[in-house]
Amino acid sequence: MQVKEKGIIKTIILEILGTILGAFIIAIAVSLFLLPNKLSSGGVAGIATITYYLLNIPMGISMLIINVPLFLMSILKIGKIFFVKSIIGTVSLSFFIDILDKLAPLTNDKFLACIYGGILMGVGTAILLKVNSSTGGTDLFSYIAKIYKPTVKVGEIIFLIDIVIVALNMIFLREIEIGLYSAIAIYLMGKIIDILFEGIYFTKLIYIVSDKAETIAKEIGENIGRGTTGIYGKGMYTSTDKLILMCAVTRKDIARTIQIIKKIDKRSFVIITNSREVLGLGFKNE
Repeated sequence: MQVKEKGIIKTIILEILGTILGAFIIAIAVSLFLLPNKLSSGGVAGIATITYYLLNIPMGISMLIINVPLFLMSILKIGKIFFVKSIIGTVSLSFFIDILDKLAPLTNDKFLACIYGGILMGVGTAILLKVNSSTGGTDLFSYIAKIYKPTVKVGEIIFLIDIVIVALNMIFLREIEIGLYSAIAIYLMGKIIDILFEGIYFTKLIYIVSDKAETIAKEIGENIGRGTTGIYGKGMYTSTDKLILMCAVTRKDIARTIQIIKKIDKRSFVIITNSREVLGLGFKNE
């Protein structure tokens, strides 16, 4: 039991450190590339960019204030560990942004800023997703939306929110180029997340071969909210019948799903493949 508890504590510590690292990388992208050039990454950061230039309010403080309602909405709906990590991520990001904002920007070229800013935003966000954490804003909103309504198309909602916020940046700051360059940054951020976190495709298919298939399927259903399909097969080397689980998951589900599988059966055989498109409950419906 003590060994197990030490392993859990070690995992939590590493996830907190990953949260802080991800927040720091995002802060570099914002403070040294995007913000000095009035560029937006959408979401809460985009709103904070507007208040920064119009009201001269430090961006980190604005982000904290905006995130308070989201945390109040989620306090009883998400796990305690995720909630604590998200608090740490949000506070760290706000702190790092206001500290780094005092430094000179690394470039005043909007094109270079949107390229490198978008890439770093993607890297930082991918790290946060890896450790199942967030820095509030649209990340936290996606978790809340998924809890209240598992079938909601969160990606489309967040995309629309980003478009609206970038449009507001253009309107209030009165520069069309801001929107054009910001769109590039947001696009690159999404692509980098896909590449670093799970490849070029948004959805993955996971095949699981394990003697504890029923337990794994139950845990995935209860903790991830994803259904699994049992496929009967035969191991040709051992000549034994096997129950193979097939499960379609999104980018944000992969790390947690693998953790559940390995926690239940370290000897399980897992195959992860790209899926071009998934239609049905919890995914795209046509």
